[in-house]
Amino acid sequence: MPQRQPYQGQQRKLAIAFDIGTTHSGVSYCVLCPGEVPAIQGVNRYPAQDYVRGDSKIPSILYYGDEGKVRAIGAEALQESVLENAEDEDWQMAEWWMLHLRPKNTLSQVTDADLPPLPFGKTAIEILGDFMRYLFECTRNYIKQTHANGPDLWASLEDKIDFVLSHPSGWEGPQQAQIRKAAVLAGLVGDRPKDQSRIQLVTEGVANLHYCLNSNLATSAFHDNQGVIIVEAGERTVKLNAYYMTSNLTSFEEITPGDCRLQGSIFVTRRAESFLRIKLQGSKFGDESDVKEMTKIFDRTTKLRFSNPSEPAYIKFGTIRDKDQDFGIRSGQLKLPGTDVAKLFEPSIEAVIRAVNHQRQAARKPIHSVFLIGSFAASDWLFLNLKESLTPHGLDFCRPDSHTGKAVADGAVAFYLDHSVSTRTACFTYGTMSAVEYNKSDPEHIKRVETIIPRPSGRSVLPNVFSPVLVKDTKVSGDKEFRKEFITESTTKLTFDKISIEIICYKGDDPAPRWIDSEPEKYWNLCTVNADTSQVAKTITLQKDINGRQFYRQEFSLVLIFGIKELRSQLSWTEYGVEQRSPASVVYDHVIEERPSQ
Repeated sequence: MPQRQPYQGQQRKLAIAFDIGTTHSGVSYCVLCPGEVPAIQGVNRYPAQDYVRGDSKIPSILYYGDEGKVRAIGAEALQESVLENAEDEDWQMAEWWMLHLRPKNTLSQVTDADLPPLPFGKTAIEILGDFMRYLFECTRNYIKQTHANGPDLWASLEDKIDFVLSHPSGWEGPQQAQIRKAAVLAGLVGDRPKDQSRIQLVTEGVANLHYCLNSNLATSAFHDNQGVIIVEAGERTVKLNAYYMTSNLTSFEEITPGDCRLQGSIFVTRRAESFLRIKLQGSKFGDESDVKEMTKIFDRTTKLRFSNPSEPAYIKFGTIRDKDQDFGIRSGQLKLPGTDVAKLFEPSIEAVIRAVNHQRQAARKPIHSVFLIGSFAASDWLFLNLKESLTPHGLDFCRPDSHTGKAVADGAVAFYLDHSVSTRTACFTYGTMSAVEYNKSDPEHIKRVETIIPRPSGRSVLPNVFSPVLVKDTKVSGDKEFRKEFITESTTKLTFDKISIEIICYKGDDPAPRWIDSEPEKYWNLCTVNADTSQVAKTITLQKDINGRQFYRQEFSLVLIFGIKELRSQLSWTEYGVEQRSPASVVYDHVIEERPSQ
């Protein structure tokens, strides 16, 4: 990665990145000082941190008491006193709540039935807002306590803060809008456009790439027009993204849509729990509480240390007096055959290998390297098995020396500073519902003759036509526009003052989808574009149908800018030979028809 240049701004400012995951979350930040090279730092201390892991992340859990009031968050929620109060006072825990924000219309291994219910009628957005508020408080306290003249430094920065919020690569506009709303609820920013401009959203895939670019991993990986796959192996999921370098470590392009597999490290632990429950049946240490305790110890130590199936693994759970030799328990530790432990990893290892091979086959460029990052990357057994399976295919497989649990948070700050990714790949086909003039010679039209709608011009049109604007697998750059021309007719001018257009996403396999009624389950509404078209209305033309009746006709273009981060939209029309633009608002949640090609 080219050396980062000194900050050119005139005032000192602060960038804070939140990586809020399903099970654990972390924060990284950067103080930008004029004339100085920005340095990425992490929040490495949280309240009650001795109760959690040592990689500067905290559990994404909250306890709520009566009337939905927050009682404890993060590592504080694991303290014995909190757990006791939670039981005595009937507090409710919120965990895995981020998954309630996921896209519901996608093929997923997760359903609402798989998730713990949200407490006290709280919404996932409200919980996210509470958690963001807590992370911000922790960040403020950390900076004030660890930097020279910390309180004065914070006072000079608190009204000059930009936020970088990461989210899974498959999340679209509706989820991004929810994240922004949560940031408002947290008090990070206001809801005015000026305030919202202080938030940048970045996918976890892009953040991971920037993390790798800022580590030694990327020094020689990008060369000869070849790509890399970044495997982020986390606690719950394994996410993959593929990129290649378009110009000397300064610009990168996504070369296939990202992938996600539900085989993170927590599933190794779950399989271990089931294995222990069966293995210890009949043992005096086989009750549920002992199994739960052994599972926790396996998760924290045994799982990470395991690296050789020919050697036994141990779970040290008790004192020297604890023994049950018939079940392999001596001196307070359970002895497990290494081959049994290896089997617990197999589904996750196989899932990663299949996913990497799928990315290789789908990528538009040959893959040269695979980077393994994320909390699960700390497992030597996972790393060794993946390396053994992938290197025979000519792949350079590696992981960084440093712990990569905060790759997303650090990478999000690097994205804020460097913006290296210039192009991504559209995962689906996007368009809108329109109408098309009836053609009595077209068999598809004849099948739908009963749905004909008469237009003011006297023409007949068929509804439920899908008009693609952006086709799947198209490369999307930050400023590239995608447009579609439309016409609409009415007997009164009043209908032309405003317009709402639903943007639809097609997630089927047809390379040229056309009729929505043929695969209705494959289409879902992404958002609604609202625009003030009173200016466009000035350009409408008065026309007459074949019977001499008057009607008005309007022509305009829908312009979508998908970009690297978020969807933007505009309406375009021609006025006295000059193109005009009108901003349009995108809200997630009149008949327009496709103009025939000239």
